[in-house]
Amino acid sequence: MADCHVVFFPLMAYGHMIPMADMAVLFASRGLKTTIITTPTIAPRFSKSIQKTINHRHQIALHIIQFKNIEAGLPAGSENPDQPHYDESLSNFLQALSILQDPVEQFIRESRPNSIIADMFYPWSTDLAAKFNIPRIVFSGSGFFPLCIANSIGHSRHPKNISSESESFIVPHLPHEIKLTRKQLPNFEVEAFKGLLKVLTEAMEAEAKSYGVIFNSFYELEREYVHHYREVMKRKCWHIGPVSLCNTEDKSERMKKSVIEEYECRKWLETKTPDSVVYVSFGTVVKVTRNQVYEIAMGLEACNESFIWVIKNEHEQWMPEGFEKRTTASGKGLIIKGWAPQVLILDHESVGGFVTHSGWNSVLEGVTGGVAMVVWPVMAEQFYNAKLVTDVLGIGVSIGDVGWSATSSCDGVKREAVEKAVVRLMGGEEGDEMRRRAQVLKEKARTAVKEGGSSYSDLDTFIQDIKTFKTDLEENIAMND
Repeated sequence: MADCHVVFFPLMAYGHMIPMADMAVLFASRGLKTTIITTPTIAPRFSKSIQKTINHRHQIALHIIQFKNIEAGLPAGSENPDQPHYDESLSNFLQALSILQDPVEQFIRESRPNSIIADMFYPWSTDLAAKFNIPRIVFSGSGFFPLCIANSIGHSRHPKNISSESESFIVPHLPHEIKLTRKQLPNFEVEAFKGLLKVLTEAMEAEAKSYGVIFNSFYELEREYVHHYREVMKRKCWHIGPVSLCNTEDKSERMKKSVIEEYECRKWLETKTPDSVVYVSFGTVVKVTRNQVYEIAMGLEACNESFIWVIKNEHEQWMPEGFEKRTTASGKGLIIKGWAPQVLILDHESVGGFVTHSGWNSVLEGVTGGVAMVVWPVMAEQFYNAKLVTDVLGIGVSIGDVGWSATSSCDGVKREAVEKAVVRLMGGEEGDEMRRRAQVLKEKARTAVKEGGSSYSDLDTFIQDIKTFKTDLEENIAMND
C-alpha cells in the first residue's frame, strides 16, 4: 500500500498547536507522511517540529494558506497566538475560521490524504472530508473526562432546581460522583458569548458525525471515562498521549523561545532540595488582574516555600514594592517574565507543586512531571479538569470558591487563600500522599507511550483504522449496490 498520508489542521492558539505539532512528530516517527496546514504567520513556529523529523522516512511538510483577516472583518494579525482573543472577539474569530474552507478543500482535492485531523473549531471539515470519502478526525484539545461532563450536563439541560449560583449539584450518569456549582459553568447568556455557543454547538454536532476523536491523553489516567466515552456516548476514539513525552530531547522550547536560558533555569533549580519548589503559571490566555497579581505575590511571600512564578511583562509593575528584589536576593523565588520552559521545570526533581489554571495541556504536563497541583480554574473546560485532578485522581487541592469568567480573568482570591493552598500542597502528609499518587501516574504515562503501552498500541489501532478506511468504505458501497 502507498504511504499513509495524514493532514493536521490546528487552531492558531498555543494550547492547540503545541500538542498537534507533537502529534505530527509522533506520526512521522511511526512512518506516516504528515502535512500541517497553517498560515504564513504561524508557519515559522513549526520549524523545530520539522527539524525533529529530519532523520525519519518522511519529514513533516507544511502547506501554507492565507488567513484573510480583512475579508473576515478582523484586524490584521488576528491569527497571531501571541495576541489571544478574549470576550466578543473570540466569537468573531472562531466564526471567521470558515473562510479557510475553500483553500483547505483545494489542498484535500489535490493531495487526497488518507485522513485529516482537524481542530474541533473547524466543524465544516467533517462535511469536507466526507465529500472526498476520507475520515475527519476531531482534535478537541481536552481529555475524556471534561467531554464526558459536558455531554452529561448538555443532555440534562443544565442543573434544575438550583436556588443559588453556589449551590452544588451532582453531574448525572458519570462513573464518579462529581459535584459542580452553577457559577462554575460557562454563562452563554452573556451577549458576547452567544456567537461562541453557536460555534461550540456546531463543533459538537460535527464531532458526532465525524469518523472519530483523537485525544492527547492515556488510558491509565482516565480509564473509566475512556469506557464512558466509547460505550455510553458511543464515540470512536483513540488515546495516544501524553504526546509531549514523544519529544523528550526538547523541553526548553515549544513553539516559542523561552525568555530564560535552559542553563540558568536548571542552575537555579539545582540549588533546591527535591519537591521543595512550587511552580506558578496561568498559561497564555488567562488574564491575571492587577489586584490578583498583588495578592499572589503577598501569598507567596508569606509561605515558607521556594517558587518559580511565570508572569506577563506588564505584571512586573503590579507587584508589591521590593517583592522581586527581596525574593530574588534570598534565593526564594525565580520570576520569569514571558515564555517559560514549563515541561523542563515540571520535570525537574526539585519541583513538587504546580499552581495552575487547569488547562488540559498544563494538567497533563503536571501529571507527566509527577507533581501535585493547586487547581485555579478560570474559563473554558478548566473547572472540569480541576475536578479530575482533585476528585478523581486525588493529586491536587482547590484554590477555593472561584467562578467561570466571561472575560478570561483570574481575580478575587485573597493572599490568605493562596498561602493556605500552597502550604497544604507542599507540606505535611497530605501533600506527600498527593505527590506519591502523582509519581505513580508519571510512571504510567511514560509506560503508555513506550512500545506495547496503551497509547502506543492505540496509535497502532488508529493507523490501521485509517489505512483500511477506504477498503471498508468500498466494500460497504459494493454491498449496498
